[in-house]
Amino acid sequence: MTIAALEALTFGLGRLAEAAGGAGHRLCLLTGDRAVYRHELAHLTPEALAALDIVDVDTFDESACAAALAAVPDLRGLVNSTDTWSVPGADLAAKLGLPGPDPAAVRLLRDKSRVRTLLHERGLSRGRALTVPADPADPSNPAHASAASAAAAAAEILREIGLPAVLKDSAGTSSRNVWPVRNEQQLHAALGEAAQRAFAGRLFAEPFFSGPVYSAETLSWEGETMLLGVLSRQMSPEPSVREEAAAFPVAFPAPELGLLQDWVGRVLATAGHDTGFAHVEFVLTTEGPELVEINRRIGGALVGEALCRALGTNVYEAMVDTALGRRPALLDSPVDASSGPATGFVLVYPDRRGTLTGWTGLDTLSAFPGSPEWYPTALPGRRVEHLDDQRGCTGIVLAEAATAELALHRALSAAGSVRPVVAADDEG
Repeated sequence: MTIAALEALTFGLGRLAEAAGGAGHRLCLLTGDRAVYRHELAHLTPEALAALDIVDVDTFDESACAAALAAVPDLRGLVNSTDTWSVPGADLAAKLGLPGPDPAAVRLLRDKSRVRTLLHERGLSRGRALTVPADPADPSNPAHASAASAAAAAAEILREIGLPAVLKDSAGTSSRNVWPVRNEQQLHAALGEAAQRAFAGRLFAEPFFSGPVYSAETLSWEGETMLLGVLSRQMSPEPSVREEAAAFPVAFPAPELGLLQDWVGRVLATAGHDTGFAHVEFVLTTEGPELVEINRRIGGALVGEALCRALGTNVYEAMVDTALGRRPALLDSPVDASSGPATGFVLVYPDRRGTLTGWTGLDTLSAFPGSPEWYPTALPGRRVEHLDDQRGCTGIVLAEAATAELALHRALSAAGSVRPVVAADDEG
């Protein structure tokens, strides 16, 4: 028996393969670029390696994926743990008669503008979304705008949303195409930049909510939702919006944690997510939590690893259970995110564009407390083009401690010794 995965997150493939093997299944990974998983593949345990098959296919070609899945022997489930492939994954599961979410519900969650509007209508958000219309002169580019239409868009945003506001892609990932704007000058500049970008969805505006950013890590089954814990998220200074660091689990007081559990359950129910993992990003404002976005998957970067360590179990077993259409056993187990080690991790970015040639400081990590570990996300030789979002990340340093606060301190200290070495274009 086999479970297939339509791509996967950069980290966690080994744990997913072990979970599949533990359930008596093989894991078949469909991927268009197996180099994405080079770190995971290089560190697979013998058990995970024995349970894994890899099929190289253009995963942006749904027909090719359908043919590849049809050739998988005794296929029982399809794991879909990414944002980019969530809609085609849901469609393929439905076509093949496999357990999976309602494709219409997945399409809703992939549209941040629609989710914001729905939550506002149901009283779960103080802000609404405003779609920035495309210029009819160039309908192929959803962000294109002439000077006149850009001025009209700015006026409508000021009138309907106000300032400060956020402009972003309704289907964006990795903090791409996100512009926080606090004054009219920034608003016009953001609209000008957006006019030059390609969008996965469409440009929209929503209010800017002030406060620290967190994410609720949850698991649901048929409408029952369990809060596994809350992850802290350290963002870069504006105007960039890249993620810099995170720690898990945040030690909220019990009453506040209970309120977050209630809030995230109502948000997910309203948005139509009733089964599987969710990674719910929110701002904790002076008036309570405000949604940033919902990802119907386990958290990216090293969130899955943080969950496994804190909970003392392989949480990917719940992903396998869900793919097989059965209630995750994790929902019926005592969950105490403080029972295992807390983790903090720091994303390491270069300070300039160019070609990555390596890193300095990796050989000194063992001198730091917290057993720091290095998780590379780039290989030497890669061009670094983007410094303002997660595409510029070259690797992640993770450290452990008794609490998330201490783990983050240790991770920040260790990561401070690691420096990406980038050769600028004029040095070649």
